[in-house]
Amino acid sequence: MRVLFIGNSHTYYNDMPKMFKDICAENGIDAQITLLSKGGMGLDYHADNQQTRFNILYGDYDYVILQHVAHPMGEFSVMEEAADRIMEWIAQTRAKACFYMTWTKEGDEASQPEMSARYRKLAEKYGCLVAPVGEKWWEHIHTHPEVDLYYEDRKHASVDGSKLAAKTIFETLFTSAAC
Repeated sequence: MRVLFIGNSHTYYNDMPKMFKDICAENGIDAQITLLSKGGMGLDYHADNQQTRFNILYGDYDYVILQHVAHPMGEFSVMEEAADRIMEWIAQTRAKACFYMTWTKEGDEASQPEMSARYRKLAEKYGCLVAPVGEKWWEHIHTHPEVDLYYEDRKHASVDGSKLAAKTIFETLFTSAAC
């Protein structure tokens, strides 16, 4: 299985794609991972990058995981326009898309529903999956307050937070029907 992760520091922190690969291996799935990321950049950056287009069209991926900038997310129209362009390339391949919903910074749980809604709206628009990492994040904080999911900057994931993200993406891909 070939998986392309497209995102920023919320994707590459703690080598989260490697954690995903390890979960795949534990479940008997041989995963080859490619990562296209740049700190602080959203899907608009990736939509303008020819490397993104080339990887999607010629990488022979099974899944493309898409993560937008998180803090702040910016205007939804920018996220949607970029997703439109990227999804156009994915539609030309056999790959299945999955949006990687991020979490809000510490102390801003009230903003999670808006963040979640944006990812869900795009997933619905394209008939594809959304890995609800942000929602699972807050559930985990409420049920396991002793586990710190945040890194020292209180925005990015700690190792435990990245493990939660990797697990949620795995569960989304392998317990749901992808588009």
